[in-house]
Amino acid sequence: MIFSYRLRRNAVKIEGERSSALDLARGRLVLMGGFFILMYIVFAVRAFDLAVIQGRAISADNGATVELSAMEGSEDAPGTLPADIARRGDITDRNGALLATTLRTASLFADPHLISDTARAAGGLAKIFPDISYGEILQKLQSDKRFVWISRNLSPEQQYSVLELGEPGLEFKHAYQRFYPQGALGSHLVGYADVDGRGLAGIERGFNNYLNSGETLRLSLDMRLQHALRREMTAVIDEFSAIGGAGLIMDVTNGDILAGVSLPDFNPHRAGEALETEVFNRLTLGAYEMGSVFKIFSIAAFFETHDVGMNTTFDTRDPIRIGRFTIRDYHAENRILTIPEVFMYSSNIGSALMGRAVGTENLQNFYEDLALTTPLDFEVREVARPMVPSPWREVNTLTASYGHGVATTPVQTISAVASVVNGGYLIKPRLVLAEDEGKASTDVRVVSEKTSNKMRELLRLVVTAGTGKNADVAGYRVGGKTGTAEKIINGRYDGNKKISSFVGVFPMDAPRYAVFIMIDEPKGTKRTYGYATGGWVAAPAVSRVIASMVAILGIPPSSPDSPENAYGQDLKQYVSAGKGEH
Repeated sequence: MIFSYRLRRNAVKIEGERSSALDLARGRLVLMGGFFILMYIVFAVRAFDLAVIQGRAISADNGATVELSAMEGSEDAPGTLPADIARRGDITDRNGALLATTLRTASLFADPHLISDTARAAGGLAKIFPDISYGEILQKLQSDKRFVWISRNLSPEQQYSVLELGEPGLEFKHAYQRFYPQGALGSHLVGYADVDGRGLAGIERGFNNYLNSGETLRLSLDMRLQHALRREMTAVIDEFSAIGGAGLIMDVTNGDILAGVSLPDFNPHRAGEALETEVFNRLTLGAYEMGSVFKIFSIAAFFETHDVGMNTTFDTRDPIRIGRFTIRDYHAENRILTIPEVFMYSSNIGSALMGRAVGTENLQNFYEDLALTTPLDFEVREVARPMVPSPWREVNTLTASYGHGVATTPVQTISAVASVVNGGYLIKPRLVLAEDEGKASTDVRVVSEKTSNKMRELLRLVVTAGTGKNADVAGYRVGGKTGTAEKIINGRYDGNKKISSFVGVFPMDAPRYAVFIMIDEPKGTKRTYGYATGGWVAAPAVSRVIASMVAILGIPPSSPDSPENAYGQDLKQYVSAGKGEH
């Protein structure tokens, strides 16, 4: 009995220990289950908050970008489009190079209440975004707000690095942003768009609705030529300590603008930070007196109104006095000059005498026919109204003959030159590439073919024997005209502030391209003997641009003994052994 009792008591003891162990295990399972249920509830609430509550707030007011900016109290970076706006169309050059495009990018924000380790998160973010200090990030992450911006428009590498931090309080907002792969190159013509995808300048503005419909726009620009033009203009502005300039390359047969540069320029990604002088479009908004470049037009008008030969002469020995004005030559020949001499030596007196012979009404009408005196009709909408005398008196006719008293834009100037040299057909500049690329922009004749041929010969003579010698490029029969004009400062001409320019055309026997460079307030150098005129400043730059063009476009030179290289040489019979070049 005693043995039996002991066995029974031991069995109860073993059974009691097993029951306690099971109870303990069961308790632990219940505790762990409760913990996982609680974590599930936390994650479910967080997901609901992100997907529904914050999603509704983000979606309000036409897109998350705008709403989140309001929460933070700062505006979006330029070019960021709300995610629910259709992707804006691309802009390309004539060869398909991207000038403007829209990409989907991520921006990083934080909910400081959900940051698990503020110091660690701030340290990690400071390494990913070295342009933001650790202290600045730490200050944001310890904020009482539920939303703070960290950084906009992350690269894929930055986004991946943020994800590697594993911080639940860091979130991304995706939106569209406008990018300009060429940067400042062509910024004044391409333009830029704002945060809402609205074009504010250039082609972006002129074709805003078209681009917002998602359509691609192909421009006449060639970025290879754009780069060459900008490079040479930058060099000459630096050399002559100028304040800026404008340059164009145009196909004279159809008006296509192959390159257009306004300096100083700006970064379209940060247009709002640019200076007024940088965003100012000198190509279309700047109206300038072009000086002797206008002699191309006044002499063409003379040929149109007078059937005369190249041996026609003008007495330039004495200045012209009219009222309180006196017209003189910059470097007087002090003799009787033929038409070729008036042009190649750039005589103001001779040109004024031609203007008088043309007459006030005829000269006004001729300039108007060339679209020099009316606002520019162009795809870029930021255009200036040319400045013309009002009332237009006889003295204005004389001065307008050599480019003083009439101010117009560089785009209008090169277009008018193209109209004179291309056989006489009016050229309308165009920046959007036409479906029929080779078709002329108009069939309106503004000068006769006979006049056009005469002007080609005169332009070639200027480069071979006149003021434009520095523009010549062997084998390519360049012609052109220099221009130097004093700027009007406080209502008076300032002899120390000039606009120096040169327009070059080639090949002169069958013109295809025109290159125009205008430099604002160049200062003479020791190399130029103190001169800062068009022949010293702009002509060499045009020569270098043409040399680059023929290499880029693969235009072969003519052989030295080619008959075309003698083009315009017949005019030398009308040039006496005078003082020569200036």
